[in-house]
Amino acid sequence: MVAFQSLGSQTFYDTPQALAAYRASVGSNAATIALAGPPVGLDTVAGAVAFEISAFVILIAALMAMFTVGRHTRADEEAGRTELVRSARVGRHAPLLAAVIVAALACVALALATGLWATATGLPAAGSFMLGASIGAGGLVFTGITAVVAQVTSTARATYGIVGLLFGVFFVLRAVGDINGNLLVWTSPIGWAQAVHPFSDDRWAPLLLCAAGTVALVAVAVALLDHRDLGSGMLADRPGAPHASRGLSSPIGLALRLQRGSLIGWTVSLALLGLVYGGLAESVETLLADNEEATAFFPEITSAGLVEGYLATTFSINALLAAAYGVSSVLRARTEEAAGRADPVLATATGRATWLASHVVIALLGSFLLLAASGATTAAMRVAATGDADEFGRLFDAALTYAPAVWAVAAVAVALIGLAPRAAVAGAWAVVAYVVIVAMFARALDWPDWVDDASPIGWTPSAPIDGWTLAPAVGLGAAVLTLLAVGFVGFRQRDLTTG
Repeated sequence: MVAFQSLGSQTFYDTPQALAAYRASVGSNAATIALAGPPVGLDTVAGAVAFEISAFVILIAALMAMFTVGRHTRADEEAGRTELVRSARVGRHAPLLAAVIVAALACVALALATGLWATATGLPAAGSFMLGASIGAGGLVFTGITAVVAQVTSTARATYGIVGLLFGVFFVLRAVGDINGNLLVWTSPIGWAQAVHPFSDDRWAPLLLCAAGTVALVAVAVALLDHRDLGSGMLADRPGAPHASRGLSSPIGLALRLQRGSLIGWTVSLALLGLVYGGLAESVETLLADNEEATAFFPEITSAGLVEGYLATTFSINALLAAAYGVSSVLRARTEEAAGRADPVLATATGRATWLASHVVIALLGSFLLLAASGATTAAMRVAATGDADEFGRLFDAALTYAPAVWAVAAVAVALIGLAPRAAVAGAWAVVAYVVIVAMFARALDWPDWVDDASPIGWTPSAPIDGWTLAPAVGLGAAVLTLLAVGFVGFRQRDLTTG
């Protein structure tokens, strides 16, 4: 991501005029600042790279740290693996500190890799490694945050949920602080990391603050570990209701109950992203006008105009996110099966196909809801900016055009659960990675047509530039039905858990 962003920005802003137009467009745009960070260093291409990419890579570093620490602390403890390790000559703190060390080393490796790639693409070496250090420092802080939360909760899913919520809160605090230019930004670890200002001020003090915060958080985690029992968290589990609600009397009700938290979180996130995308549309003409190199990254611009090309790109990005949700939702069925929680349900009158269908229905309808939410908020912002009420229906329909492609990606996960359950997680996410890489880079880097044709997103018209057509929808629909049929048949015929 850093390398492609560096190469792209150097192509985009290859003249002082283009860079000045960029600085004038985003430097005072509240939506851009909220999404990206403090508008510093925009007088150089390197500063523009840091401004555009740092927030997203810090998110990746935070997720990497969260899953690494959570997987080797709370998840291992929940599964009983920590108890087996602790039964040997292993100290009480060893599993926690081992997880923290692994995550910290990963953050350091990410920082070095970022600096090397940025330098290799032509950015100043000192600023490149400062950019890498800021990203790694953000990951370190979330290493400590996850270590603390893992002592408070009693399940890995709760750990991930709370850390994700904290990231959202910190992101909002940072955004408000940067927009208003006040000290609120210093209440957020994300603000600490971005306050390094690579390619501009190159400040070391925020890095020291991140390091000190990480050490303090790990110390708190160790202290909490000493005051709780193995297998439990500092917060006791709340006892359930004496009787199940009527919604839990069916497989679809159970699947919805298991996935409602993630569905709500994804829906709210994409709706907010749609607001940002819609709000930035008016800035596109200022940012890209008279920039001939823009066509290398937005091929539709030349035929449809700047705003339409921009909206087509944002709708495809939202589709990629909806596809990622669809895959994660489908794979929840595999998680339930591997953990043995599917067995008690299937021991009742519930059939295998019915049980799997309950999760698949949530995945397909949920991904459609995500497209609708992001499309509605983007369309609403465009109506507010243009005053044309007809824009809402046109853009909302454009967002939903990607539904068959999103369902096709989710259907691949269903087929893998049926045919190759052990490889389902890795295989399904590999498909998502392929679709994302092709959608983001295939046209810009002039890759062969077959690379794009192998992706369901590539079959979809570039809405709202191109209108809905029957042939791609029928082709994708047939692919979805075929993959679902393969998955259901395979699931009914194989052994549970082992495949």
